[in-house]
Amino acid sequence: MMTNKKLIYITGPTGIGKTEFSIKIAKKLKTEIISCDSRQFFKELKIGTSPPSKKQLETVKHHFIHHKSIHDDYNVGKFEKDAVNLIESLFLNYDNLILVGGSGLYANSIMYGIDKFPSIPLALKNMIKKKYKENGIEYLQERIKNLDPEYYGKVDKNNSHRLIRALEVIETSGKSFTSYRKANKKERIFSKEIIILNCDREILYSKINKRVDIMIKNGLEDEVYGLKEFKNLNTLNTVGYKEFINYFESKISYKEAIDKIKQNTRNYAKRQITWNKKYSDAKKIDMSENVTANINKILQI
Repeated sequence: MMTNKKLIYITGPTGIGKTEFSIKIAKKLKTEIISCDSRQFFKELKIGTSPPSKKQLETVKHHFIHHKSIHDDYNVGKFEKDAVNLIESLFLNYDNLILVGGSGLYANSIMYGIDKFPSIPLALKNMIKKKYKENGIEYLQERIKNLDPEYYGKVDKNNSHRLIRALEVIETSGKSFTSYRKANKKERIFSKEIIILNCDREILYSKINKRVDIMIKNGLEDEVYGLKEFKNLNTLNTVGYKEFINYFESKISYKEAIDKIKQNTRNYAKRQITWNKKYSDAKKIDMSENVTANINKILQI
């Protein structure tokens, strides 16, 4: 095991400033960045996912940014395999690597590994989707509540994709979805340090609202309009995209769409904050403090 090799995971709620902060750290350590933001993988989602800018990408080498299409079949299992293989090769040249992003499950797949889920029969997939279309999300919610109450207490109950995925696994295996999420951790060839960025909740919400305004100014509406024909893809079930699709279908007004993007982004940030609480050994960085002092804290790990 290469115990002198270290993966530094920088996380925190959306809008906190992970991208800029991780670039500063990477420059100090003269290393590269692995992104684990599951929506920044897709090259069609250029505005609504707030990927690093062209200048930022030129400043530090990033991996897993816009390397896939929304039409590609890509999931956390495939990402784990791709990312771990890349990380192991990069550690031949670097002692430190930076992992950054707010997609906790994808980060965990790198740091701890995930259990291999069963292959889902196509007939079962189609049956569950048919039931969902006929009975709505309430059907999925009720099934998960009955079959796996522990997962029901944790999952985003309005995320149909996650509910469908969990139900597929449960129906195929006869086991709870939770049992797969509690799989034994895999051994990695590197040590890890987890850095959680945080700030006052009101400051964070203000940052989120301003960032949404900037996305709108930069053309988010046009970006979503060009993708609306693919609305049934799970990748378009993303904050900033699903709200505008509802607007285009006259389900909500323009103002409601903007307000909902801000609200749903704030709600997503809350879930990320809750998720990060499980990292009990993480170092917490207050983003309202001096940036140089924060960087020094990390480099002294």
